Amino acid sequence: MTRYYFDLREGDILVVDEEGLELPDIESVHQQAAKSLLDMAKDAVVERGGRMQWMAIDARDDEGPVLQAKFTIDIKKFR
Repeated sequence: MTRYYFDLREGDILVVDEEGLELPDIESVHQQAAKSLLDMAKDAVVERGGRMQWMAIDARDDEGPVLQAKFTIDIKKFR
């Protein structure tokens, strides 16, 4: 198995993953990144009221980047 690292980006903030996870293949990396990104998005909508922002997860291995998952939130309240 390969060790993959999932760095988190939210606006100008970058949190570098120093531990990583051992996963069997790129499909597992895709699933992990998507699940983590959905959890981040859910928390952002609840905690921050959904104001415009973007977030991303950059997955990498020891050789470099392998996948990026991005999500943008833009909720407009009319009343």
